[in-house]
Amino acid sequence: MSRPGIIYMLLLQVVLNSGKPLPAGVYDPEEAGGFVEGDMKLTAEQQRNLEQNGPKTRNGLINTEKRWPGNVVVYRISDDFDTAHKKAIQTGIDTLELHTCLRFREATAEDKAYLTVTANSGGCYTAVGYQGAPQEMNLEIYPLGEGCFRPGTILHEFMHALGFYHQQSSAIRDEFIDVIYENIVPGKEFNFNKYADTVVTDFEVGYDYDSCLHYRPGAFSINGEDTIVPRDSNAVIGQRVGLSSKDIDKINIMYKCPILL
Repeated sequence: MSRPGIIYMLLLQVVLNSGKPLPAGVYDPEEAGGFVEGDMKLTAEQQRNLEQNGPKTRNGLINTEKRWPGNVVVYRISDDFDTAHKKAIQTGIDTLELHTCLRFREATAEDKAYLTVTANSGGCYTAVGYQGAPQEMNLEIYPLGEGCFRPGTILHEFMHALGFYHQQSSAIRDEFIDVIYENIVPGKEFNFNKYADTVVTDFEVGYDYDSCLHYRPGAFSINGEDTIVPRDSNAVIGQRVGLSSKDIDKINIMYKCPILL
């Protein structure tokens, strides 16, 4: 193999390794924000829906008012990011534009509703769905390929902003995973709730072990043991490499992309 080929393969391996699920007992900034399920900043209405409707649900918001108008995400990227980190965020945007009919446009002074990508401390977190006002998607600065800057974590937070909850919240999750409550940090059990199927749908795409929105096995573990165990012994959950095929399908169905009609 030529020298350029060797370098490419080494870089590819770094990218792939950077998105692998973290083991139990390892700090994950997606869980650090202190919001619902770690990284979801819900409105008061969204919080009430979860509390009132209780157990059931999939992972894409049914409410069309929470979808970005005209399939255009208006955004700003904070200047607190250096060029390399801005490029990593742009790569996430490019990935979404490549695989869906969504388009992204930088905000102007006239825009009243837009997504600001910030670099504050406190982990990775995002408002869920279109808010009709300025909203935040935070990516705490980490070395590229780590923490909030794993490729799939950037896409994970963008999917929240598009209107998706975590995969393991699905109404049908008990057919696919077991939640081991005795391994969860006391007081954090609510992060493993399911939601009402009147609020969220999977668009009949089905459960997705491979989703970049699926919790890792050791999420919120108190003892280093797994809190989520797939019923399929061959399944790997918690990847942060990129979008799964079902992630792509759900976005395209939610936003009625012509390529699927």
